[in-house]
Amino acid sequence: MFSERGRLYQLFKYAVYALLTINVFVFFGEEWAASDHRFANGVGIADIIEGFAATIDTAAWVILLLMFELETWVLDDRSLTRRKTLMLHGLRILSYAFIIYAFTGYLRKLLFVSASLPLEGVTDLCSIVDGVWAYAVDFDEYEVLTAANCALMSSATTFMQFPGLNAAVDLEGLREIVRLAWVDVINAGVWLLVVLVLEIDVRLQEHDRLAGLVLKLSTISKFILYATLFLAAGYWSVKGDFVDSWDAWLWLVAFIFIELNVFDWRHEALEQEVAGAT
Repeated sequence: MFSERGRLYQLFKYAVYALLTINVFVFFGEEWAASDHRFANGVGIADIIEGFAATIDTAAWVILLLMFELETWVLDDRSLTRRKTLMLHGLRILSYAFIIYAFTGYLRKLLFVSASLPLEGVTDLCSIVDGVWAYAVDFDEYEVLTAANCALMSSATTFMQFPGLNAAVDLEGLREIVRLAWVDVINAGVWLLVVLVLEIDVRLQEHDRLAGLVLKLSTISKFILYATLFLAAGYWSVKGDFVDSWDAWLWLVAFIFIELNVFDWRHEALEQEVAGAT
């Protein structure tokens, strides 16, 4: 019975990991579609991180997640040779580099939407229907204005324009987009802090030093950090941003598994220590 539950647990865990991998392609599809409006002259090398921050971020996080899974669950401590350890650490460093790189992309997106200016002389979206102008229906989601949809986009009489982009949005829509951009930045920053604490946990556990005051501080800090991440996921859920909400909840579940791995690893180490002392 326990064995069957264990298999179901592992199946569920790896199903979550697989869904997170699929999200890489989902984000790429969304950002590729948005890039047609965001980068009318094509996506240059310098624009990649701003245009595809979520794709790069998610891909790097999936690799990092798998590294944590290997080190905290799949690989036995005795099988971690120097070569394997160096390989794991190298992939982790590469993942962190891309995650930090993606974080700068979220910052650039926030600065971009925050720099929007009033669209002078436009009180009706239907007056700028020309096959070029679009309306920002959501963060990173644009709809080309046509005679059929322009009156449905917004009933406002004052609009904003994103810098250097033929895309309009009303004031309320802009406020929501800026808030979503802030949530992206906060969420990405908090996740960086989560893995920093988790890395410290793993390194200390490797040397059997994850105990006492250090363990308490780790637990308290992660409680605060995960609470913030739950709030971000809840915000996306309330705002109806399904993809971001779905992705956020999946990541929380995935890292609960990693935390359980570390807990089991520590419990096993303590049992071996007790057995060795008797």
